[in-house]
Amino acid sequence: MDESTTDQWQQIVVETIDYEQGMPDRVLEMLRALEDITVGFAVNQLVHSLQTATRAEEAGASTEVVVASLCHDIGKTISVMNHPRVAAEILRQYVSDDTYHMILAHQDFQGRHYYEVIGQDPNAREKYIGEPWFALAEQFADDWDQTSFDPGYPTKPLSHFEPMVREVFGSLRGF
Repeated sequence: MDESTTDQWQQIVVETIDYEQGMPDRVLEMLRALEDITVGFAVNQLVHSLQTATRAEEAGASTEVVVASLCHDIGKTISVMNHPRVAAEILRQYVSDDTYHMILAHQDFQGRHYYEVIGQDPNAREKYIGEPWFALAEQFADDWDQTSFDPGYPTKPLSHFEPMVREVFGSLRGF
C-alpha cells in the first residue's frame, strides 16, 4: 500500500463506490438465507425478521428503524452466537448511532425474556441505562422482537420491505 499511487487509490475508490451500489441486493440475499435457519423456534428466522419489521412499521417507526428491525438477525447467516454485532456492523454505515446501538445491544435487551432460563442475567439491559437509545432498544426488544415468533401473525412479505431496504442501503453515511 505504501507504494500505491494517487491514481491507483482514485481507481480503488471509484470501484469501491461502484461495488457499494450492490449493497441492497446483497442484504436482500442475506435476508432470504434466513429462511433456512429455524434453530428451534416456531418460525424460521426470515419470518421472525419480517414479523419484527412489520410490528415496527405498524408502530410508526422510521424507515431506518424498520429496516434495522428487518435486518437485526441477519448476522445469523454467519454466526448465531455473535449475530447482534455482525448485524450492527452491516448496518453501521447506513443508520444513525441510536439505531446501530439498538441492534448491537438487542440481545441483552431481549434477554429480559429468557436469559434467566439459560443462566444469564435477565437484567443485562440495565448496563445501558442512561444511553440516548435505551428507550428505542427497549421498545424494539419488548414490543417487536421478542413477540415475533408467531406462525399465525399477519406478516408482510419481503417484497413489501424491499424499497425500504434499497432506500436505507442506498445512502452510505461515509466512506
